[in-house]
Amino acid sequence: MKFSRLSLVLAAAIMSSAFSIRADLKLPAVFGDNMVLQQQLAVPVWGWATPGVKVTVTFSGQTKNTRAAVDGKWLVRLGKLKASFAPQTLTVEAGETKSLTNILVGEVWLASGQSNMEKPIGKQPGQKPTFNAEAELAAANFPSIRIFKVEKTLAATPQTDLTKFNGWRECSSNALDGISFSAAAYFFGREVHTNLNVPVGLIESSWGGTRIEPWTPPVGFAKVASQKKFAATTISSTYKISNTKPTAIYNAMIAPIAGFALRGALWYQGESNLMGTNANNDYREYADKMAALVGGWREIWGEGSFPFYFVQIAPFKYYGAKTARANTPEQLAEFWTLQSHAARRIKHAGMVVTTDLVDNLDDIHPRNKSEVGHRLALLALGETYGKKIASSGPVFRRATFLAGKAVLKFDNTDGGLVNKDGQPLTFFTIAGAGGKFVAAEAKIIGNTLEVSAKEVVQPVAVRFAWTEIAQPNFYNGAGLPAEPFRTDDPWK
Repeated sequence: MKFSRLSLVLAAAIMSSAFSIRADLKLPAVFGDNMVLQQQLAVPVWGWATPGVKVTVTFSGQTKNTRAAVDGKWLVRLGKLKASFAPQTLTVEAGETKSLTNILVGEVWLASGQSNMEKPIGKQPGQKPTFNAEAELAAANFPSIRIFKVEKTLAATPQTDLTKFNGWRECSSNALDGISFSAAAYFFGREVHTNLNVPVGLIESSWGGTRIEPWTPPVGFAKVASQKKFAATTISSTYKISNTKPTAIYNAMIAPIAGFALRGALWYQGESNLMGTNANNDYREYADKMAALVGGWREIWGEGSFPFYFVQIAPFKYYGAKTARANTPEQLAEFWTLQSHAARRIKHAGMVVTTDLVDNLDDIHPRNKSEVGHRLALLALGETYGKKIASSGPVFRRATFLAGKAVLKFDNTDGGLVNKDGQPLTFFTIAGAGGKFVAAEAKIIGNTLEVSAKEVVQPVAVRFAWTEIAQPNFYNGAGLPAEPFRTDDPWK
């Protein structure tokens, strides 16, 4: 059969047009070989393909179909999956086929924050390794724990996919050390894995020295009255984007993974919001800022009020250093109470206390990250997974003021109230109507404390751990430290 020159030209044009609208099948970076998918929840799987093409996703005996939208985007939801150590393959067909292998099903957690979350087990420039780093790394052979790290990058608008990342890896000393994976997240994941006997997936997205606002989506700011001023933030992409700009980190390091099914999130941040010696420092809004962050993340994930567990920032000489980074030695204590407020105010949230985990008050990066991970795991095991364990130290409930003393009651008194080292309780102060606080004696009477000082005849307020260098010895019998508190809390 002979074709005219015109026919050949038209055929070429048609073929060219067809190829111009074809889009290669693509999955977001957070989906990959070796990943863990979340058990017991609907699991979204999404990507991009040629508009209109049929998309078929197959995994663990399930087959889901859809068609790519006009913009090429497609999404299906796998039904609830059962935990499994058996490696499986996820297949996506859309004009071509992609297969992801060695996939497990278990528990998935997101770990985020600044440098104390970012801190790895081993070496980190300007920091000391965590305690027992060599031994911990040598023992870190857990092929059913999988790790994924989002690398630092910024964007002016929410991105659809990650541009910098280290893909899913089986947990080993080489994997942890090779990508400098979060020590706190690893120790948490290891304990969840060994206690629940299920695979665990850990996604780290952290950046040292950052404030909370750059991690927060606009919808989060819009939910909290004091933070609405940030909701309409616009970022110029003409110049270099700053990692201090509200939403800038969220746009590049959280938005692209939003929707990946997970059980909950871990957060270890606050130092950068606390630090500042100007009179208008906004650290007093931190509980609101956390509400904005958590509310925003939960909104964009669409999983409801998933668990959110965070770490109290540790004792450190913010004011007492050669160059002060706080207005007073009490500024950190005020911040601790704001973090406590967030733990009470935010649904399904909890806080790890760290006043006893510092070996050097001049080091803003405490080395005992294994205990941080352990305490985060206690919160998850007790509050999320329903294990009957103590997951928190004593939390102040109420005070009764009598002539010459204050009687304090607490929640979370598992095993009773104790002075851990057998010495008199430390870091309690008491004040009368004049507002002058003096060192106080605190005695354990059953599950209450009686606090008094000879100088104060009629007390009106008690404070505990009310200084940046507080490392008190007040615990419950389960071995967990009490939260710092003040009975005269103006923000409660």
